[in-house]
Amino acid sequence: MPKTFQDRVIAPSLLAADFSKLGEETSRAINAGADWMHMDVMDGHFVDNISFGPAIIQTVHETNDIFLDVHLMISRPDHYLTRFIAAGSDSITVHVEADHDVAETLIRIREAGCQAGLALNPATPIEAVIPYLDKIDLLLCMTVVPGFGGQAFMAEMLPKIKAAAELRAEKGLSYHIEVDGGIDATTAAQCAVAGANAFVAGSSTFKAPDMAAAIASIRHA
Repeated sequence: MPKTFQDRVIAPSLLAADFSKLGEETSRAINAGADWMHMDVMDGHFVDNISFGPAIIQTVHETNDIFLDVHLMISRPDHYLTRFIAAGSDSITVHVEADHDVAETLIRIREAGCQAGLALNPATPIEAVIPYLDKIDLLLCMTVVPGFGGQAFMAEMLPKIKAAAELRAEKGLSYHIEVDGGIDATTAAQCAVAGANAFVAGSSTFKAPDMAAAIASIRHA
């Protein structure tokens, strides 16, 4: 069954996996209890790092059966959108700060049969996404400055998460509230209290001695 905002969703970040065996690493995450696989696409322009492109999405799609939660940290998501759709993405999240017509991009994602997500950076106020909330299935509140894994969680983002949950209730919407950056059992608990239900966790899952235990700890935090 598709996940709803009332479900706790754990999405290990492939960025923290062993890139020499992506298929096996994805299988390991699935066997450990992952709900989604989070895929961080970085272009070296929108963020100061380069990760991977559509070919990696396609590789994971072809080797495993898991919901692919693709996060485009790129300047022109509208230009590359069709490639990521064709690669097998199940959900595509774009940034409100990127150089594109946000509403049009979100509509295109949904028309392609994917879930549409919208992300905002720590410095971006929640007001920036309000015009688009009725066009999304997921709102991603970054809890670190995007670009690199392993950063410390920014607790000052908790009020933004709470505001996102309040807006969802006020408008009668049903988007997931996802958090990404420094997420482990401790910070997941704080985010859950604020209203988040989807948790992206890289180092705390793939680098854990026991991945299943790490995922379970976030799920029940």
